[in-house]
Amino acid sequence: MATKRSLATKLGVVAGFENPRAALEQYPTPPDLAAHVVHLADLHGDIDGKTVADLGAGTGMLALAAALRGPARVIGIELDRDALTTAAGNERRVAASAPVHWIQGDATRLPFDAPDPVTVVMNPPFGAQDGNRNADREFLAAASRIAAVSYSVHNAGSREFVEAFAADNGGEVTHAFAAELAVDAQFDHHTEETRDLDVEIYRIEWT
Repeated sequence: MATKRSLATKLGVVAGFENPRAALEQYPTPPDLAAHVVHLADLHGDIDGKTVADLGAGTGMLALAAALRGPARVIGIELDRDALTTAAGNERRVAASAPVHWIQGDATRLPFDAPDPVTVVMNPPFGAQDGNRNADREFLAAASRIAAVSYSVHNAGSREFVEAFAADNGGEVTHAFAAELAVDAQFDHHTEETRDLDVEIYRIEWT
């Protein structure tokens, strides 16, 4: 298995959003965070040979990280067509050998039927924008419908919510990991050039 550092290096070529939309909380997932999530998933046997779905794939960072770790296939679902165009270009840049399927659609209303239980990896909106409240809850609900196991990134302090949601929807949080998410200034309401957010990664097994 390649190291987490080497995976992050390979993801350094992944381009972000050209015109990010604040309403969709379109913040790029940094390579080191994507490598951290996927490396953890791989260590638990949840990537190699599996079908992996990235809900709200953006420009493909998590999907492509998974595609570099030997899955059977990767599915990236994203609402924004421009982001998907960038994701397809990023796929060529990283030269992943696993097949990657990009689907335009609402990840909370999955536009496909999974042939078998999948591993979900996602960095969902935190629901911080007025028009996007509870978005993280909707993404978790979507994961619960198709996933055998999911890995998701949430604001620090989300453990009580995530554990309660999982328990109410046939899931169980098996692991929780602390991490940092670097957010560069890209919207008018940003007052700092770069801000490091404390986040938490949750592994949930679904039945």
